[in-house]
Amino acid sequence: MLPTQTFGRTGHQSTRVIFGAAALGSMRQDSADNTLQLLESHGVNHIDTARGYGDSELRLAPWLAGNRDKVFLATKTGERDGSAARAQLEDSLSRMEVDSVDLIQLHNLVEPDEWEVAFAPGGAVAALAKARDEGLCRFIGVTGHGLRIPSMHLRSLNAFDFDSVLFPYNHSLMASDAYRADAETLLELCATRNVAVQTIKSITRAPWGDREQTASTWYEPLTDQGAIDTAVAWVLGREGLFLNTVGDITILPSVLAAAVKVTGRPEAAEMRALEDSFGLQPLFT
Repeated sequence: MLPTQTFGRTGHQSTRVIFGAAALGSMRQDSADNTLQLLESHGVNHIDTARGYGDSELRLAPWLAGNRDKVFLATKTGERDGSAARAQLEDSLSRMEVDSVDLIQLHNLVEPDEWEVAFAPGGAVAALAKARDEGLCRFIGVTGHGLRIPSMHLRSLNAFDFDSVLFPYNHSLMASDAYRADAETLLELCATRNVAVQTIKSITRAPWGDREQTASTWYEPLTDQGAIDTAVAWVLGREGLFLNTVGDITILPSVLAAAVKVTGRPEAAEMRALEDSFGLQPLFT
């Protein structure tokens, strides 16, 4: 079975592999149903979607009709204005045919001008806090991509008591001194405040560059099972981290299989061998 741990201060015992439901965004309903059956067979009990993930929320709705109480359900809004963020949350609830979500997240809050709008009076942060008070969500988080996001998350956590964060985390990224310093400071603060930490891009190989795109992800993922085993173990071998699955559904079984095998974190020599064998490169520069 997949390992589990408490998702921060929420009290929910989540599988440490969280289903990144962006993978459902352009799927037919029958394919989405098969994917959700796969997740259910592995015991995955935490789903992360977003209003901006195509038809993902719509594909989840039929399954949620009979399984809402079995999963921790998270979605996201990309809006920064309060009224727009509230409207998008309500739209997500309608699309998934649920009364509430467990977690609503500010999606990719990275740009300083957007940050100012979100935290201003009448901004998204205040609107989502009000929605939480009204029972439309239970917790509020913040997510982001790119090299600046750990430092922006620190700024966000110093301005509001978010319940979760999400940011890129893999061996290649953490080899950058600047990124690692910000990420470790963020992880220390999250541990102190019991903020749940979700990670993305765990099995990134490299940007596509001039190579033929053979997966539905915007970056080239690892596809070799042994390589995926090592990359997943490097993330989950660190206590306190959750791993959000990759957007290409064909790789999902490999990630689930890797997570079941984790017994510890690979040594530095094993990670160097992985990088040398598969040409791992930082996704963000």
